[in-house]
Amino acid sequence: MKAVPILHELERRGIPRLFVHTGQHYDDKMSAALLTDLRAPKPDVQLDAGSASHAVQTARVMERFEPVLLEHRPSWVVVVGDVNSTLACALVTAKLRKETGSRIAHVEAGLRSGDWEMPEEVNRVLTDRLSDLLLKPSGDADEHIVREGLSDVRAEFVGNVMIDAMFAVLERGRALNMPARFETGTAAFALATLHRPSNVDDPERLALLLKALARIAERMRVVFPMHPRTGASADRAGLRDYLGAITVVGPLAYAEMVGALDAAAVVITDSGGVQQESTVLGIPCVTVREQTEWPVTLVAAGGTNRLIEWPPTVTGIVESAERAAAGGRRAVGAGSPKGWDGRAAERIVDALLSHA
Repeated sequence: MKAVPILHELERRGIPRLFVHTGQHYDDKMSAALLTDLRAPKPDVQLDAGSASHAVQTARVMERFEPVLLEHRPSWVVVVGDVNSTLACALVTAKLRKETGSRIAHVEAGLRSGDWEMPEEVNRVLTDRLSDLLLKPSGDADEHIVREGLSDVRAEFVGNVMIDAMFAVLERGRALNMPARFETGTAAFALATLHRPSNVDDPERLALLLKALARIAERMRVVFPMHPRTGASADRAGLRDYLGAITVVGPLAYAEMVGALDAAAVVITDSGGVQQESTVLGIPCVTVREQTEWPVTLVAAGGTNRLIEWPPTVTGIVESAERAAAGGRRAVGAGSPKGWDGRAAERIVDALLSHA
């Protein structure tokens, strides 16, 4: 979803590009349907990396991306976000700079959570270190770049390209009438998403979180699009009984998810993307994590997002959700951070051209 707005902008300007899909995200709702929702061009190259351990997945992407880079030798390799594919492609490009002349541009550069137990933190820090152009989504990225001695690397503020993708599907998402699909009627409902390994791979932590959602469901409907990883963990730990009071649905396509989020009274999540989207949509958000790489969401729009007290407790999560829902939603875009306006892709392409 972060790459597609950039692809569209390159096409709009007639700039040649190669779309490489690593296949790290391979579930249909999370990959093929996402590309359809965003009206993405067909990938030019499919690496089909699939699921594996962090080491194996990163190695697969590196091994399969290397011949693509050597064949095409692009001026820029644009990597987005903080997943294993981001670091893998950056590593290959950095090691082949002399042979290919390719340079690395990192979209979402400068973000930090401070939590080195998050694989994403390792990926984003190392990718920034390897990059020739740091494309920053928010103002707070500056201090991290300076502190880590990256000031000599070219950096440009471009805003948040994730919001470009969200605005592209917002009206379609609303037209889907997700409350009717969830059979919530006109009643307020909470939307919950949990997928982060630190939350769902630990049976005790997952049991606590599901208990909290069940408690919230005593007060308002809880709709829970269950990530495949979360479902597998719940099955292994025998936790399905906790889901009885919760409206569990399968993974949602992107337009469906945006439509559901826009209609929710409150969202409970561990997703970085949902923190961003809820901030712009004005939806109260409760983030089930100790830290966030998006601290701007805690202060933007009057603090639409909030972190739960850590370590998590059932009571703490329930009370956070109730306080958040009581605050009500805000108008779309009200108090959004600078550059979270749906035009980040334009600024990204401008930056690539200006540093060519």
